[in-house]
Amino acid sequence: MERTYIEKLLNKLNNEYGFNLKFGENFKMAFSHSSYTNEKKIAKHLNYERLEFLGDAVVELTTSEFLFKKFPKLAEGELTKLRASIVCEKTLVKYALQLNLDKCIYLGRGEEKMGGRSRAALLADIFESFTGALYLETNLETVKIFLNNTLFTEVEDYEYSSFVDYKTILQEYVFKIKLGEIEYKVLDSIGPSHSKTFISAVEIDGKQYGSGTAATKKESEQLSAKQALDKLGYDGI
Repeated sequence: MERTYIEKLLNKLNNEYGFNLKFGENFKMAFSHSSYTNEKKIAKHLNYERLEFLGDAVVELTTSEFLFKKFPKLAEGELTKLRASIVCEKTLVKYALQLNLDKCIYLGRGEEKMGGRSRAALLADIFESFTGALYLETNLETVKIFLNNTLFTEVEDYEYSSFVDYKTILQEYVFKIKLGEIEYKVLDSIGPSHSKTFISAVEIDGKQYGSGTAATKKESEQLSAKQALDKLGYDGI
């Protein structure tokens, strides 16, 4: 059954992106959990973990290159934070499920009964092991096409602010230029309890530098921090 799902996955990628992927040992290994290899008395090194090791490096490299080119003015620290926001368990699991990678996993009977197929950490690892197998079976350019249509769709210009922690950037910048203490204040909250809008402001050494309006207090503070950075002439973003 697992092979059938793997073949469906490969055919889907072939049809959508013009790949020429075929089921083979690397793709089987990418989905073979240690509980399966132990149960079937298959050599320990033939489970998914070695390919996950490789795939992790491939994903980090391609993501780093993608962000480096997409955001040419972004500082190293912000690039690192953005990469960590993309290559995280939550995002990897999201695309593992979208691709039905959970159905492709070879599991031992005990691990299956314990719900291993839906375990987030395993799904994130399997996304990376599949990427490692894809790299070995094809090349880096093919991996980039695959990630451009999966993982990298998380990063659009209009979504960029959701990845950036402006409050932390402001804190670090204000400390660097020795401007004073930062304080966030909620100026107002409008609307019913289930649908409030928050208006926040950020003060530095008692002077207001920015304000923001959003559906959550946290996001309104982030927007006020962004406005403060703009007012201060910060050009790291």
